[in-house]
Amino acid sequence: MQRKAYVPGAAALLAALLAGCTGGSGDGGAAEDSKAGGSATTATSAQPGKYSTLPQPCGSVTEDALDSLLPGIADLTDEQQEKAYEGEATLTYDTDRKAGCRWKADSADATDHLLVDFERVVSYDNAVSDDSRAAKVYSTQEEAADLPEPSDSPDVEDTGDGGDTGDGGDTGDTGETPSASASASSTAKGSKGSGTSDGSGSSSDGKAGSDDTSSPTATASETPAALQPRRIGDLADEAFLDDELSASGSTARQRTVTVVFRTSNVVVTVSYEEQPTQAGIVPDSEEMQDRALKLARSLADSLNA
Repeated sequence: MQRKAYVPGAAALLAALLAGCTGGSGDGGAAEDSKAGGSATTATSAQPGKYSTLPQPCGSVTEDALDSLLPGIADLTDEQQEKAYEGEATLTYDTDRKAGCRWKADSADATDHLLVDFERVVSYDNAVSDDSRAAKVYSTQEEAADLPEPSDSPDVEDTGDGGDTGDGGDTGDTGETPSASASASSTAKGSKGSGTSDGSGSSSDGKAGSDDTSSPTATASETPAALQPRRIGDLADEAFLDDELSASGSTARQRTVTVVFRTSNVVVTVSYEEQPTQAGIVPDSEEMQDRALKLARSLADSLNA
């Protein structure tokens, strides 16, 4: 009987000791470290981007804007105009990540194309924010555009006077005498205003138009310094403009003006093309750039509204 009484007592004492040890380890530093670690991970997680969806691209451009960008719309019938205004959505598999729309209109003078593309960038790395990832996407596009050096871009804020550009000191007259202040580059890719010239150095005072009869578009294709491809300092978080003219040939020369800008984690591309119906006619660079930039600023404003 005494042994039976003793054994339960010992078992109870052993159970109490084990419970004490277990309780101490459960309430100790291990659990607290785990919780602290979780808080630290949350604190270092990068912030998501401002935008979680994208606008409907075919509804992002007003009819007034399309009338300006695509003059041929005015020559269409009411039914044709309605279809032209609607545009055509580009192929996409996730409209919350990438969406675009195309428009086209023919006129007696030219065929115009417009593309608006939205891309919402998402980073799946907790250490990299959506904005940072979008900045890399934008940077890749800017590098691919191969912009001239900022000194060749009097339009940019830090080179506003253009006094030390290689295109001459009278850049203020570029709108009136493009042949005198032009910086053309005739490459296989076309004229891109790279600061080099094949003919502008020996053609001043507009004489190249009469002397170079073998190439009627030589002087017209030259790009004034103020209209060269460049960064745009007053558009969204960062932006650039590219302007390319197709190489001369037997057909009319096509000009493509592209504006790309980033606002937070969304990268927007505006591509505006014009090809005249007659050979020897070169689309006006300044006019096309003005139209493309006006649309880009309108899209940036609507995103930030």
